[in-house]
Parts: sequence; structure tokens; C-alpha cells
Amino acid sequence: MPPHRGLRPVLATAFAQTGKGPYLRSRRELSTLVTASASLSSPRQPLRRYPPELILIPIPIPQPKPTFPPSSLMSHQQRRYASTRPEPEEELKHTPLYDLHVSLGAKMVPFASYAMPVTYPDLSHKESHLWTREHASLFDVSHMVQHKLSGELAEEFLMTVTPSAINELEKHRSSLSCLLNDEGGIVDDTVISRIGKDSFYFVTNAGCREKDIAFIDEHISKFLKAKGASGDQINWHVLDHHALLALQGPEAASVLQSLIFNDTEDESLDTLLDTLYFGSSRWLQLTLPDSGMNTPSLLISRTGYTGEDGFEISIPPENGNATELATNIAKALTADSSKVRWAGLGARDSLRLEAGMCLYGHDLNEKITPPMAALGWLVGKSRRVDNPTPAFNGHQIINKQLASPKTMTERRVGLLIEKGPAAREGAEIVDPENDNHIIGHITSGSPSPSLDGQNIAMGYIKNGFHKKGTPVGVRVRKNVRKAEVAKMPFVPNKFYTRPS
Repeated sequence: MPPHRGLRPVLATAFAQTGKGPYLRSRRELSTLVTASASLSSPRQPLRRYPPELILIPIPIPQPKPTFPPSSLMSHQQRRYASTRPEPEEELKHTPLYDLHVSLGAKMVPFASYAMPVTYPDLSHKESHLWTREHASLFDVSHMVQHKLSGELAEEFLMTVTPSAINELEKHRSSLSCLLNDEGGIVDDTVISRIGKDSFYFVTNAGCREKDIAFIDEHISKFLKAKGASGDQINWHVLDHHALLALQGPEAASVLQSLIFNDTEDESLDTLLDTLYFGSSRWLQLTLPDSGMNTPSLLISRTGYTGEDGFEISIPPENGNATELATNIAKALTADSSKVRWAGLGARDSLRLEAGMCLYGHDLNEKITPPMAALGWLVGKSRRVDNPTPAFNGHQIINKQLASPKTMTERRVGLLIEKGPAAREGAEIVDPENDNHIIGHITSGSPSPSLDGQNIAMGYIKNGFHKKGTPVGVRVRKNVRKAEVAKMPFVPNKFYTRPS
């Protein structure tokens, strides 16, 4: 047995639905053990700082089959938005909000083994993108994998598989980071939050789920064995069936603030979002207007993937799954359609590209190191030494690249491309003086809705061609189009940061 036999991911599973009636809630009927917890049908609940742990026995859940657009459209959207090969229709998974998306008429596409909304009927892709920049949009990102890691060795373990100075991370602060293989390549990108002295919450990509779980499991085993430590010194849970909502845009804060429950009996709790800055999180309750009831405590982080101010809300499966709770929260957040509307994968992809943010499997992979990806800033200053303590995977390669950038063969850059068809993933970047000389390749590209259709892209280019303003060519449909290396983000980020 591996030393952390009891540390395999705890997969919280959902209550069954009969198909004819409402969700069964009887412990006797379901033969399921659930810790006592608040429900939306109960009276107003006192504030709880932390959601309860759940222990649930797996029960199969009948699901309706997802419906999809014609195969030609689906293939196009897979290339644009999917980070993994599409699964057969019957194998696609559903987020807790799947039924709500279908009821709203969302166009569903395969993405990382899930049926996910790409657009909604009320707005086109471009309109939804611009709406997010001008107002606020709600994204269902429940397909992302949420983790909790705790224990006296949790911090040290994270510092062996990431380049971040996790030991310097304050409580309720977050850091963009990445999981690294032994060669310093990026296994996945992640956001890590310290939620307690020895406990952390982090989110990884849905398309990397199986790979990431195997990676973390293997590295915990190796770490504990090397330390001669016992399994109970690290506890790792995969928070399956938690929902995750991202509210993004300039009106996000005012809309969310209007729903936050202010506990007058606990004056020590700060419920004002004015003091919650980018990269910070807080446990808060929401009051749902339709019922007047309070939600349980939710982990709300001021972060996002659009370049706009915004929040991510982790919703626990308090009564077996997060469907009812997540649906009620989503309806409350989108109640005023003059401020907030639903947005799908289409807008999310173009927003993150304008913000210069990477999509794993496209702009990042296991052969790319943080310095190559222009993410050298992820490496903590205290970690940029010959023998960091503890040592992190690939530190010799990564720190050499940071000290001597010319040792890198290629780097991620932004590109502005002349009018015409957009440069998509795989397009060749060429020397403008010799278009037979390939100097790089595009990893993401599209017209920018915020820049009146200006073609933008990011990709990897040979050292020496990476400086801002360098003219290059991009081969699009056999024609070489003029382009220029540009600074990212293409659209200024609007994060709500702490005053300097």
C-alpha cells in the first residue's frame, strides 16, 4: 500500500433523481451518509466560515442526453474552444447547471469531456464579448477541477511541484502557478489559494483532469516516502460535484454586493467587496431574493480569466449535489438582464486571448517551461537560486533560462496581424525577408471584438524575433500576411487591485 492510502481523492457524488419526481432527500432511501448541513428550505442560517466536509456513497444519476449542433459546426467549435479530443456523445459529462443552460436555449458543444454552452440565444459571440467588457457576464466553469489540500506538509509539497513561493502566500490570498514535470515543463496551470494555516484550495483544467490527478497522486507518494512521513500529514480531496461560477465585468462587484448577507451579529466579518482585492478570497453568504434564505458560506475569490474585474464562486454540494443551490445563485446573479447576462465558451475564449492569457493544450504543454511561456514571473524571487529549499521540479532548467534568456529556443509572444482571415492555431510564423524560413507557430488567434476586428494572436517564436515591434509574416491560407510582435495584454486589464 502506498503511504497515503487514505489520501486518494474524495469524490463527492450527487443524490439520485427518480426521473419522475423531485430529488430524493431521505438518508434511509438512499442509504447515504451525509453530514448535517443547511438547506435552502431552512430558515435564515447563521454565518458559517467554512462549508462542511461531505461523505457520500456513489449513486448513479440518470441524465438526459445532450443535444448538439450539426457535425460541421461542432467540428469548427471543437477546434476553437476544446482543449481535448471530443468524447462520444453518450460519454459527455454535465455540470450542475446543464439543465439550466438547455432551458435557456444555449448551444451546447463538447469541451474537455463535458457538454458546455458556447453561446446563448440573446447575444451573438461578439455581442456577448462586448457585453462582458461593458457590463457583466456569468460563466459556468463548473467543469474545472477544484481541489483541497491540507496537512502539516501540504505547503512543502506544493513547493516541490510548483515554482511559487507558497510559503509567502498569506491567508486568503491567491497566486497563479503551474504544476511542473521533472524537466520544468508545464503539466497544467493552476490558481492556488491559502484558505488556512495548513490548507489550500486550487483549481486545475478539466481537459487535464485524469493526467493531473495521476500526477498529484504519484508526487504525493514520492514526497511522503522521501520524507519518511505518514499519510495523515497530507490530505487531498477532489471536490467533485462542486459548482463554480465566474461573474466577470465592470458591474460584477455591484451585482454581487447586493446579494451578500451582512451578519449584524458578527461585526468582525468584512462583507464589503471594496476591501476584497484582486487575488484575494473570502468566505461569504448570499441572500437569495426569491426565497429570502441564505446560502451556506461560499468561497468567493476576486479573480477571473477575462482581464476584467470579477469573481469566482465555489458552490459546495450541501444536499448531495450543487444543482439546486448553483441554479438558485445563478438565477439571482442574472435576475437583472440590464446588468448581467449569461456567456459561454465563445466569449470566454476571445476575452482571455485579448487579456493575453494562456489556454492549456494550446498555448501551454509539458514541453514548455514558464520562462518560455513568458510566465517567468510565476517563479518566486526566493526560488531563483541554485538550490531552492525545497527544490522544485525542473528548477535547474528554469532558473538557468531566467538567468540566461538566450538559452531558450523560443518564447511566447503576442502578434498584431494585418486585415484578412484570422491566423488560427498551427499557422506558421515566417521571416518577412524569407518566407521559406519558419521562425515559429501560432497557438491562439482570432479577430478582437474590442479592437474593431483587429487580428490578434499569440504563439511561439525563435529567440531574436521576440522583441516588441519586430516585423514578421504569418502564413494564412497559403498567403503570407504582415504581422508585428506586440505587447500583451492586447486590451488593458482592469483588475481591482490594492491601492499602492
